Amino acid sequence: MLLESKRLTKHFGGLRAVQDVSFQIRRGEILSLIGPNGAGKTTVFNLISGIHAPTAGKIFFEGRDITQDPPHARAALGIGRTFQNLELFGEMAVSENVLVGAHSRTHTNLFTAFVHTPAQQNEEAELEKKALTLLANVGLERNASERAESLSFGHQRLLEIARALASEPRLLLLDEPAAGLNSKETDALAETIHRARDELGIAILLIGHTMRLVMSLSDRIVVLDQGQKIADGVPAAIRADTRVIEAYLGATVDA
Repeated sequence: MLLESKRLTKHFGGLRAVQDVSFQIRRGEILSLIGPNGAGKTTVFNLISGIHAPTAGKIFFEGRDITQDPPHARAALGIGRTFQNLELFGEMAVSENVLVGAHSRTHTNLFTAFVHTPAQQNEEAELEKKALTLLANVGLERNASERAESLSFGHQRLLEIARALASEPRLLLLDEPAAGLNSKETDALAETIHRARDELGIAILLIGHTMRLVMSLSDRIVVLDQGQKIADGVPAAIRADTRVIEAYLGATVDA
């Protein structure tokens, strides 16, 4: 088992954002987390990535208790993420944004960076090669030298994923990656996610509202409503679950 949450709970003052949420993610699995607005999905992401500390419950990564580990420690273990709102460096080149993601895997220190040792130069060349490979994987190799802010919104989404992949995660958290994308861009996104899983062996935890994407990508789906888990299963079972149908009354699930 790659990641396991046990009775994960988070209260913000008197607000119960997440209550007793337990689920598991297997190695190489694509698991989607869905639910109405305010169901607690992003809170779960923030708990797993270490942005928030849980009120109660435990989080285990490869059998290790990481409940109290800070975000940088979790990233070093192999947990990467993207955000619903883009967090790119717009004035930097596309390739430089990817290199930022690779920073946690470098061996450069202040001394080697200052004197520009042969080892540091070799590592820099390898990182640049890796950045171009990742950009090719998401179809952005021709845009490597462009400023990130010049890309279309859909391409910026793909760039953010490439940057997250540069940290060599074993688990990648994607928060609403299809938000604002058209059908063609969503298809490109789906292909990128499949490639990350199939070619790199990365497990994916995905928050999504675009049901076409969620149902086509997911091995399993976990459904939250009002901070609690109401369903956990394969896409066909989730689609037919009456509790899920009731929780989504009045919400858009077919977009």
